[in-house]
Amino acid sequence: MRTRKLGRSGPDVSALGLGCLSFGGMFGPTTEAESLRTLDAAWEAGITFLDTANGYSKGVSETVIGTWLKRSGHRPHIATKAAFTDDPARRIDNRPEHLRAELEGSLKRLGLDHVTLFYAHRHDPRIPAEDLAGTMQRLHAEGKILGYGLSEVGPYTLERCHAVHPVMAVQSEYSLWTRTPELGLIQRCAQLGVAFVPFSPLARGAFGTPMADPASFAPNEFRSRIPRFAPENWPHNKARLHAFHAFARQRGFTPAALALAWLLDRAPHIIPIPGTRTADHLRAWAMAPEIDLTDDDRQEIDRLLPIGWAWGDRYDDHMAATVERYS
Repeated sequence: MRTRKLGRSGPDVSALGLGCLSFGGMFGPTTEAESLRTLDAAWEAGITFLDTANGYSKGVSETVIGTWLKRSGHRPHIATKAAFTDDPARRIDNRPEHLRAELEGSLKRLGLDHVTLFYAHRHDPRIPAEDLAGTMQRLHAEGKILGYGLSEVGPYTLERCHAVHPVMAVQSEYSLWTRTPELGLIQRCAQLGVAFVPFSPLARGAFGTPMADPASFAPNEFRSRIPRFAPENWPHNKARLHAFHAFARQRGFTPAALALAWLLDRAPHIIPIPGTRTADHLRAWAMAPEIDLTDDDRQEIDRLLPIGWAWGDRYDDHMAATVERYS
């Protein structure tokens, strides 16, 4: 597995990380045993960077990772996140006491005394960016985190935080069907020496094998609320995706591996974190860093999936309410 730098002064990590959201059943039923097998497969593939959050199924993801760490003895770099609350009156909370308490809970579930990277899962508009950075600076000074990150923020929040204490990474949705970060955030990260970490790089399973099928989603599943999978949009998206899947197979790659290779090809500071519930799905894309795209590949992908091709928004209004807009 090739490696990349996690920020200007951060550690070297695998060029692909593993997103661990689905360990708690967010994308369908799973078991702890299957999640542990997936973590084993990730380590065997050379993945040394795991991404989780306190809110992933109320700590289940972190607990599973903690069990795996204790059982395996491996020491990957771990990123976790906090900010969401169960209080509808304060859905996002960046106050120092909240972030500190959530981090302590995460460390306990993980069985660690520190994590490599701690994200503010969202920026709370009631807390100035400078104050948020100050909180993270103190957690860093205490040795509880090696660095901090921001998730779903605009370039302006990155700049304000970075001026107080260097940001290690910024995380946002980015893939062949979500290109918004190209409107300044990816470029600003590069200028500041900040890693850019795309989540949902496989478009919520649209680039998976088999391709995600909205007809199979449980009524309460997260993806059933995403407009791009809605009946009025999905047929248009599915037609484009089928063409990309066919091209990937023609080139001898899985669609997932080619979609990730496209991301890695965009810039050297990009570290995607695809997620999965199963070891088999992971093995279908783990070789993506070894794929070197040709100019013909780039041109054909641009023809099949031109910027702005996806029908529908990536979030519904409720989910989008906590995301900073900058375009």
